[in-house]
Amino acid sequence: MRKSYRVKKEAEFQRVFDAHQSVANRQFVIYQLEKPDQPHFRVGISVGKKIGNAVHRNWVKRRIRQTLTDLKPQLRQDVDFLVIARPRADGLSMAEVKASMIHVLKLAKLLNPDDCEEEK
Repeated sequence: MRKSYRVKKEAEFQRVFDAHQSVANRQFVIYQLEKPDQPHFRVGISVGKKIGNAVHRNWVKRRIRQTLTDLKPQLRQDVDFLVIARPRADGLSMAEVKASMIHVLKLAKLLNPDDCEEEK
């Protein structure tokens, strides 16, 4: 994803956390902050050390990024959101990561439920 689609600074992460709007499933937590004047969504990805070593953390981040890239046309554009991986996200296949991300994005109302099909 291009830099304009990323939340990178600590202050920006904190602003989204302070909004207290979150949803979760067993693999991921999503925090969101609405920004009506923003031209497109921005996303921050956090994978903690409970996941494993750097190889495992980067592996999970790559799968999250790829899922979000695939779903980009269906995502709401007026929001900043953070995706936080829980330890259960480690070791999932790409299809499982995508299904879990679709589920949590629908819970957060960031994804139009009619536009995408869950792949199993």
